[in-house]
Amino acid sequence: MKRISLEALLHTHRNDTYEQQYQYILALISEGRIKPLKASGTNGKHPALYYEYWQIEQKKDYSSFEEELKYQLHPMISIDYYLTHLKNYEQDRQWIIRLSEYLKNSREKLDYTESANERSFEIWSHEKFLSRGQGKRILKNCGLEEEFLNIYQTTEPMAYYSRTRQVPQNILILENKDTFYSIRRHLMEESSNKNVRRILGMEFETLIYGAGKGILRSFLDFDLCVEAYMKDEKNRIYYFGDLDYEGIGIYESLVQMVSGRWDILPFVRAYQAMLEKADKTCGMEKLPDTKEQQNRNIREEFFTHFPVEIVNKMKAVLESGKYIPQEILNIADF
Repeated sequence: MKRISLEALLHTHRNDTYEQQYQYILALISEGRIKPLKASGTNGKHPALYYEYWQIEQKKDYSSFEEELKYQLHPMISIDYYLTHLKNYEQDRQWIIRLSEYLKNSREKLDYTESANERSFEIWSHEKFLSRGQGKRILKNCGLEEEFLNIYQTTEPMAYYSRTRQVPQNILILENKDTFYSIRRHLMEESSNKNVRRILGMEFETLIYGAGKGILRSFLDFDLCVEAYMKDEKNRIYYFGDLDYEGIGIYESLVQMVSGRWDILPFVRAYQAMLEKADKTCGMEKLPDTKEQQNRNIREEFFTHFPVEIVNKMKAVLESGKYIPQEILNIADF
């Protein structure tokens, strides 16, 4: 209920006689649409009316929706939730009807796997309905899992640069775009001059642009994204990213994801070079501050690959609320 003044109630009846206004208010009370707020006092006229009233929300008739849920939707759609939340059904109805019609008329299309966006458009005429819209919630309310739609999630194509296809070879995953471009340029220049392929004294044949956390999605489709020589289990894969909680977290998540197939190691020389250059050029106090929203729950796995003195220096940076971006190194450093 909400409060409403007598003046507001009589707004459309202000030209009526007082007797007509009085009868109008009595009719609203008898219909259960308003209730006098006695504490507001009366207007002093005869017969008297209160200055304020409680306006009572009218119950909507949802019987037609109940009938629709029980007898018109496809039987694969569970109606339990919406039968007890008819107001929500009214809001979601257009999307549920489209899903029901799809199941009635095009159920056989679910035998073929499609991307989430393709299936989303096929059912709801909105390609982002599942990924950004209400689709997941509505599926859940209808008692259906995403797997029921026989969909797959797409990833960004993996960007990489390879000097040769020989195996085994060393592969380096780089978190950020600038460093990927710089090291690629370095390798191309070294290749043309001396036919060597060293980065900080270590040979690499292939660079992969990780795109931050994007590398986690890319490795889900690694077998589809790259050529056969890159999947050879004799290859050695290294990772190099920012020296911060997020960069370390990406590395640890990636290691966990590919466990049992590949061993991915941190590129120790690169992290050591970052620390050394930070000491020489800016010092701890001038390093940038760690972003507040970063997840700081990292394990010790990353640090097990480094000498103790390097681990202590890295932890000192992190614990001081600072970080070292891999962009501290440029083409002149490689």
